[in-house]
Amino acid sequence: MTIRQSNLVTTGVVAGDPLATAFTRDAGVAVPIICGAMYPCSNPELVAAVSAAGGVGIVQPISLTYVHGYDFREGLRYIRRFTDRPIGFNALIEQSSRRYHERMVKWVDIALEEGIRFFVTSLGKPRWVVDRVRQAGGVVYHDVTERRWAEKGAEAGVAGLIAVNNRAGGHAGPRDARALLDEIGDLGLPVVCAGGIGSPEDFVAALRAGYAAVQLGTRFIATPECRAHPRYKQAILDATESDIVLTERLTGVPVSVIETAYIRRIGTRAGWLARRMLRGRRTKHLMRTIYALRSLWQLKRGLDRGDDSTDYWQAGKSVASIFDELPAGEIVAQFADAARASVAADGTFPAHLRTGQRLSLPG
Repeated sequence: MTIRQSNLVTTGVVAGDPLATAFTRDAGVAVPIICGAMYPCSNPELVAAVSAAGGVGIVQPISLTYVHGYDFREGLRYIRRFTDRPIGFNALIEQSSRRYHERMVKWVDIALEEGIRFFVTSLGKPRWVVDRVRQAGGVVYHDVTERRWAEKGAEAGVAGLIAVNNRAGGHAGPRDARALLDEIGDLGLPVVCAGGIGSPEDFVAALRAGYAAVQLGTRFIATPECRAHPRYKQAILDATESDIVLTERLTGVPVSVIETAYIRRIGTRAGWLARRMLRGRRTKHLMRTIYALRSLWQLKRGLDRGDDSTDYWQAGKSVASIFDELPAGEIVAQFADAARASVAADGTFPAHLRTGQRLSLPG
């Protein structure tokens, strides 16, 4: 593999901008917003729309290839037809099998070859990704739910942390946003708030708390660029916070979903055999593989079919502040306008990166 050394593209980044943070510097973007990698919802048009608006859209490789049908390299090039601004890549680094790891290594290498320099890692030890990406002049941010994982990420050399709290969709963490920031904010790395951000007011509150950026998922499903079924999108608009429940039946560990008729019928607890296999040293990897393969199919079906009597629809508690379907670019613009208005009224955010400053620590 040949990778040309390069610096981050910094289209839209302005020194001294009120929205400048260590994150915007690292990602090379103007607005501290990530469109989080979502299986199965991260289609190319959504990723591109968020990046074109000044945030950064993250490519989810299995969504790109299995759900939306692109050859991986050609899918990245397709995104580039819509925007030349920075996009990111999500490397799921849990080593469930040698074949899976080899495929992820190949995808990381192709992403670097195609010019991606912002990476998000999750579900494992990020050292090998950090080593590859740093060699090419890029940065890695790591998903964490508590301090021990944040410390492991810091030891591996990640540039930032994505703090997944208990309001997130998908695999949510156990702590609220404030407690999680207090727990990991002293590690000297910029921290991104992931979970519960559905409105401009939520965005401003996260920046006021000391976060360097936010990661949105559910809010970006309810956009015309996302290919989710209209009934899935409408369920997000109709849902309240109490409609979001945790189910073990999708992946074997708790996942945040909308409580549809299907969820109410089948319950949220994994079956006794699955629980027993997940506890067994010799059987847990097999059971995780079974769950992973089945959930890939179930979530893909739910994206396309939109049947609340048979499908899972992932979402977080940010549904409480999502009331309409808006273009992704309009969402980014509204959030940015609200943040700038807050700065004009109340002064800079704690994690603001001033001209010539290397890092302003959150927390």
